[in-house]
Amino acid sequence: MLLTACAPTLPIAPEAAQPTVPTGWRADPLQPAAAPEAVDLHTRWWQALGDAQLNALVDRALAHNNNLGLAAARVAQARAEQRLAEAAQRPTLDASLGVNSSHSLLATGPGYTRSLQPGLQASWEPDLWGRLGDLARAGSASTAASQADEAAARVALAAQVVQAYVALRALDAQLAVAQATERSRLQSEQLTADQARTGYASQLPLAQAQAETASVRQNMAQLDLAIRRQEDALRLLSGDPPGPVPRGLPLSALQLPQPAAIQPSALLRRRPDIAAAEARLAAGDARLAAQRAAFLPHVQLSASLGSLVVNALDYNPLTVWSLGASALAPLFDGGRRQAQMDAAAAQRDQLAWTYRDTVLRALDDVQASLSALPRLAQQQAQAKLREEAVTRALSFSKDRYEAGYASYLETLDAQRNLFTVQLARVSLRQTEMDNLIALYRALGGGWVQPDNALGQP
Repeated sequence: MLLTACAPTLPIAPEAAQPTVPTGWRADPLQPAAAPEAVDLHTRWWQALGDAQLNALVDRALAHNNNLGLAAARVAQARAEQRLAEAAQRPTLDASLGVNSSHSLLATGPGYTRSLQPGLQASWEPDLWGRLGDLARAGSASTAASQADEAAARVALAAQVVQAYVALRALDAQLAVAQATERSRLQSEQLTADQARTGYASQLPLAQAQAETASVRQNMAQLDLAIRRQEDALRLLSGDPPGPVPRGLPLSALQLPQPAAIQPSALLRRRPDIAAAEARLAAGDARLAAQRAAFLPHVQLSASLGSLVVNALDYNPLTVWSLGASALAPLFDGGRRQAQMDAAAAQRDQLAWTYRDTVLRALDDVQASLSALPRLAQQQAQAKLREEAVTRALSFSKDRYEAGYASYLETLDAQRNLFTVQLARVSLRQTEMDNLIALYRALGGGWVQPDNALGQP
């Protein structure tokens, strides 16, 4: 007790670094967990979309993604370092064998001597002040952090694959809109060509129609290039070389239910990145405690057992053994240990602030997606009404042009508006899906926290 009183007091983490978790969300349109349409966050939530091709893409990415391979290697390294720290608490036992041969010239003739000296040496450092145990706990917490990092990478990868697939299907939908617009423009071009040929109209409407057809074909070429690049990006996530991607359901058929509602306090156990930050903070606390124990004496126990056999006919070897203990107490080191402890305390404080930042960012991620849900639904409803109105306007303008009451420019404006509105609706649908996917990712969808808070090798 007197010796431990000589060690400096452990500094506590800054109180301001403790995160403040609200009791509820600012906006929470989610269904309760008991609702039949709510998706359990512990499940493979992307399967709720019902797209077999998407499920296969996610499974392949989770099995072959390069970043996941790196994360798994980091977990293996952390486990090895944890075993190394735990091994320091156990005794060591070494075997030795010495062989010596000598040749001498004596008055009675030459002499030969061969000796063998086998032996065993054991040593052990009793963990009187818990320093080795603290280092082992730091290794265990570091392993848990690496495992949580790997889980966070898996959660992020699944969401990235789903978002990339949705983006691909959105590009497909926009290309379909462009192709339908091209067919409509070709019909208008044929109509104006017939009118110009019969003298009913000038060459101006025909030139305008041809320009609009070329414009939509230019958009089609741009969309085709974007589709190829999106396919390559999606295959890269799956760990595959560039190439085509098989399709499943169209964008309009991809319906992702909302996740089950959870409270902000429950988010702290739902996010693997929060678990990783918490584990790193625990490792920092353990390393700081180990630095404090460095101020106290170290005790080393040792033992050896051996024998000396002079020649093979010597049946009475000489037995040698020893027992020993040593203690090393720091008296003066020029402030080295105190500086090491101050550095460990500063590192622990950094980890505390990192934990707070991770929690607050997680809360912000969820709140941003929750707030966007009803507003995106409102935008989608208004976009539908707008498309219906623009479609009617195009029909009216065509009737007026064919009846000779309006110029072709009026029809061109209506066609452009419809094309723009239809592309915007597809983009808005993609944004709506991306927000839901981001919400699942923000809630840690697809991850189940292990029962053991600290990693096991």
